[in-house]
Amino acid sequence: MSYTIKLLPSGHAFQAKPSQTIVEAAIDAGIHLPYGCRNGVCGACKGKVVEGKVHLEDYQSSVISEEEIKNGMTLFCRAIATENLIIEIKELAITNNIRPKIFPVRVEALEQLTHDVMLMKLKLPSTDQLQFVAGQYLEFLLKDGKRRAFSIASPSHESSLLEIHLRLIPGGEFTEYVFKEMKEKSILRVEGPFGNFFLREDSKKPIIFVAGGTGFAPIKGMIEESIQKGMKRPIKLYRGARVLEDLYMDALCKRWAHEFSHIEYIPVLSESLSEDKWQGREGLVHEAVLKDFISLNDYQLYCCGAPQMVEVAHKAFTAQGLPEDEFYSDAFTFAAPVKK
Repeated sequence: MSYTIKLLPSGHAFQAKPSQTIVEAAIDAGIHLPYGCRNGVCGACKGKVVEGKVHLEDYQSSVISEEEIKNGMTLFCRAIATENLIIEIKELAITNNIRPKIFPVRVEALEQLTHDVMLMKLKLPSTDQLQFVAGQYLEFLLKDGKRRAFSIASPSHESSLLEIHLRLIPGGEFTEYVFKEMKEKSILRVEGPFGNFFLREDSKKPIIFVAGGTGFAPIKGMIEESIQKGMKRPIKLYRGARVLEDLYMDALCKRWAHEFSHIEYIPVLSESLSEDKWQGREGLVHEAVLKDFISLNDYQLYCCGAPQMVEVAHKAFTAQGLPEDEFYSDAFTFAAPVKK
């Protein structure tokens, strides 16, 4: 048994099983709906149910209001069809038909960058190559059926060796295992790629990247991919961290700014220490952006980090003139849902 999901305005249709969210069913069908976290946290998949009914699973209440739900809005990453649907949400124009797949990877290298950030390099089988767009993410498939999602930090032209940045979550089963027990040459199973956080290359607007913590990972991949392709759109990279040590790969960002005249790097510390001898910007990273621009109307902005940071930044940036459809985000959550 399955339900037919018809999309407006495109008119495309696909089938959804009763156990699938709308986003999961669209992914299986090769339909590119906007989504990010798949946890009901980032709001990227918000759209309208024009006809039919859905069951909405757990979500973060700040992302969608009760009033919006009463008016037919929902989060398609958490919505399960209970009958045939007509929904309104804009499809993404992705030319390469990339579909997620499950494959084994070998842990080629583990390098601890800070006290709570680990660089992991994953090698694909020699007979396999992963098609992805810089900025997308993978899900690690754990033995108990749980999943953990991490962004790919490498550009797509380096698809045989994937770079992942993991932040240690106290009490986090997977990250504590990586930091304390995992050995190089370990074999893991992953599925991907997922996500719509990637550089929109059809625009000529200057780009603002805003990264908090390991939110730098997908942005690193996007910048490296843009360099490899010879793109010259002006880029301002704002990175937020608590103390100087948290600005991992700071030298790489400085090198980009030194070697490429169209790239500017602005690190911001919120709680710098006296031993940091910090002479740079201070405060919250999104506030640094607001201070630098009277209006964001002519920019395209990509933001990645903790859900609260992304939510606050979104409201602040759109209030400062950023067009709603020029804000692209990836809100990091600790776990991806178990796929049914």
